[in-house]
Amino acid sequence: MIGLALTSALCCALALACGSAAAQAPETTAAMIARDIRVAETQYGQLLERLRRQPGFPRSLAKGEIVTVGPLDWTSGFFPGTLWYLYEATGQARWRSAATRYTADTAPAKFDKSQHDLGFMLGSGYGNGLRLTGDPSYRDAMLAGATTLLTRFDPKVGSIQSWDLWPGSGWAYPVIIDNMMNLELLMWAARASGEARYREVAIAHADTTLQHHFRPDGSSFHLVDYDPRTGAVRARVTVQGKADASAWARGQAWGLYGFTMMYRETGKDAYLHQAQKIAAFYMRHPRLPADKVPYWDFDDPAIPAAPRDAAAAAIASAALLELARHSDATLAPGYRVFAEQTLRSLSSPAYLAAPGTNGGFLLMHATGHKPAGTEIDVPLNYADYYFLEALLRLRASLPAAAP
Repeated sequence: MIGLALTSALCCALALACGSAAAQAPETTAAMIARDIRVAETQYGQLLERLRRQPGFPRSLAKGEIVTVGPLDWTSGFFPGTLWYLYEATGQARWRSAATRYTADTAPAKFDKSQHDLGFMLGSGYGNGLRLTGDPSYRDAMLAGATTLLTRFDPKVGSIQSWDLWPGSGWAYPVIIDNMMNLELLMWAARASGEARYREVAIAHADTTLQHHFRPDGSSFHLVDYDPRTGAVRARVTVQGKADASAWARGQAWGLYGFTMMYRETGKDAYLHQAQKIAAFYMRHPRLPADKVPYWDFDDPAIPAAPRDAAAAAIASAALLELARHSDATLAPGYRVFAEQTLRSLSSPAYLAAPGTNGGFLLMHATGHKPAGTEIDVPLNYADYYFLEALLRLRASLPAAAP
């Protein structure tokens, strides 16, 4: 099974590294990051070539073939976002050119009222493009998307509705933990426009999530269903996790990232404390593997033969590196060390694809939707995106004199 195979592969890699330690000094953090970026350039260069024959945004790999999606898929923005990160990492015009092209292709998302994922779809591409180029058209697209997202907010519930109602679901107003990731778009829009409504909605959503989504141990439910007439909680369930009461790994990473970001944006201590509580749950979990790449769900009874989720590991690493910046000296070093250890695992042959393999994607062994039987032990575009984001955050934290 993949859990045992990964453990064995990592042990072999570590053993080989130890055996050659006398002949070769350990790889520095800066060298590891530079190596990963070179691999990313090779892989994404090949991926771009393959896309000449296959339109769309690459999402994953199935039976050796690239799976592409359209601009209204929730993952569409991650590919242009990754290209922007490659431009930021290297300064090379070819990445800017490719990022510009694929960002423009996500334009239809800014008016899509049918889903909550506009922060992913627009923030990854347009947001990074605006940050790196200052293109005013990117600002306009982001504001349009933020305004569209507001249409899914209900003040009685105090949350942005995540999904439209599915036939037979029995839900009335479903909100998933992933939705925390869209609040960055609203916080940006409040600053860019000077209009408080975007910020007010983001804070209301974060406060409602803080109140209803978490267990005493810091773990989160995947989905909370509300009564839109009263705002009362109707149910706490899962869709992508193992069970209603289980801790779906990527959900924990979304919550960690989201509340860390909201603390950065607002300075509210409650958000910082929640992020630190989630971090403690995640980092100290007895079923977290030694390489710090979690199983897809912390409570899958198949552990250690359960699939891993490299995407959750990458998201958590990016979040912890930011959380370290906002935490005091008793906690910050631990967050940074944990994130770097995770990134070293993801940079090893157990997870980082060899150039020319994996369909052009960077990371192997991510899990998308295990209960649905889809995207299990595959590359995923958002795993690559947050991996590069974490690497750039780690690089920025290194001393200026580092080699």
